[in-house]
Amino acid sequence: MSRTKTSKAWMREHVTDPYVRMARQEGWRSRSAFKLMEMDDRDRLLVPGAFVVDLGAAPGGWSQVAARRVGATGRVIALDLLEIQSIGGVEYIQGDFCAEETQARLTASLEGRNPHLVMSDMAPNLSGVALVDQARGMALAELALEFAAARLAAEGAFLVKVFQGREYAGYLAAMRQTFAHVAVRKPKASRDRSAELYLLGRGLKAAAFAP
Repeated sequence: MSRTKTSKAWMREHVTDPYVRMARQEGWRSRSAFKLMEMDDRDRLLVPGAFVVDLGAAPGGWSQVAARRVGATGRVIALDLLEIQSIGGVEYIQGDFCAEETQARLTASLEGRNPHLVMSDMAPNLSGVALVDQARGMALAELALEFAAARLAAEGAFLVKVFQGREYAGYLAAMRQTFAHVAVRKPKASRDRSAELYLLGRGLKAAAFAP
């Protein structure tokens, strides 16, 4: 019974959410598009001509924003375990980012170039057990950080979703070891009750480069 009540409450919140309504009206794949737009307006991440990698891209809201803002001279590669309907200006790789084979395909698709922005909105399939879900989410964030440290352009940026919990402080410390500047962002489109935060790293430290 409690699951049914929870599902009904979520659906009621979802259908009355102003960002959900705006996303439908404006043609965005998800309400999360507004989170990225707000952070980009503040931090100027998606400049024309930029090369962007979007990890955990489904259903495609962030990739839509990225493709529109980097323009025809830019490049966007999106990756997700789930299938994504095609988006103009976006190259898509379907696969599990945790798998070495998928990461090898992604690396090959870079064609020797270093992206200006790696962004990760990845989240695990939720089990309903808070500690388990937080650990799974942080494992994905750690993989994304490893990829960014190895592949990101020196002047580039890394934007990643994390959840506040007992592993958050350790991850924040790892970000600060990797980047000269680390900022915490909580966009308005992120629900108040959500434990999610976004960390933005800039200025890749020399020691963070892969050999």
